[in-house]
Amino acid sequence: MKRSLLLFFLMSSYLAAEGQVNLREPFQSCGINGSITIYDYQRKKWIASDINDSHYPTLPASTFKIINTLIALESEAVKDEYEMVKWPGSTDTVKYGFRPKIYRDMSMREAFQLSAGWVYVELAKRIGKDKYRELLQQSHYGNVDLSIDDPDFWNFGNFAISPANQIEILIGVYEETLPFSKVHFATLKSMMIVEQTEGYILRAKTGWTRDGGKDTGWWVGYLEKEKEVYFFATRLIKDRADDKPQFGKCRKEITKTILRQLEILE
Repeated sequence: MKRSLLLFFLMSSYLAAEGQVNLREPFQSCGINGSITIYDYQRKKWIASDINDSHYPTLPASTFKIINTLIALESEAVKDEYEMVKWPGSTDTVKYGFRPKIYRDMSMREAFQLSAGWVYVELAKRIGKDKYRELLQQSHYGNVDLSIDDPDFWNFGNFAISPANQIEILIGVYEETLPFSKVHFATLKSMMIVEQTEGYILRAKTGWTRDGGKDTGWWVGYLEKEKEVYFFATRLIKDRADDKPQFGKCRKEITKTILRQLEILE
């Protein structure tokens, strides 16, 4: 599943056809640098606001919870998504964020929805990096650089994935072609639902890491409506010293604005 090998050719022709839509304007309106990459599954066409950025890898932050959920279930780090993970008692709010509501015993399902990073860090200790390397390599996820001496390698260190690769992984989730059990795909897909109407289902995950003096924010996922499926990966990057209080909100706002401009989302 190496769709990105054709990305430059397919995207160039598609962008010409979609030239009437200014994909960069929503980023400018938010005053934040970033890009969006979209894959139209039925038409096998790519759209991007910045073709180079589509292939630039950075830390995945909490978007890693998508494949991490599959790895945790497959490796039996938890028996199911409802098993309670005990809060270890750490008060490292610099690392886990100033959100006291997440500092308690919690299931993986709830941790996914609340983006409680500490739960997945505890599971990572059970899984071990050897197992991660094996499954990440089989899945063709990112650069598989887990060299940092920290179980939270998706928020800190040199581990990285590009927006185009994010979409390849999401396609593998949708098609259930990644090296995981069918039952675990069903669990993950249920956990990923953020919006569901009569017309569509939106499955997605946010991410935000503050490593290296940068704020890197993601929103990745896919939208199913009738017989069509659209995959997206939006990423914003700014200097931490640059005060942009709308940074978190813009990830979703930019994505939805562009999906509406392209008449993917009503």
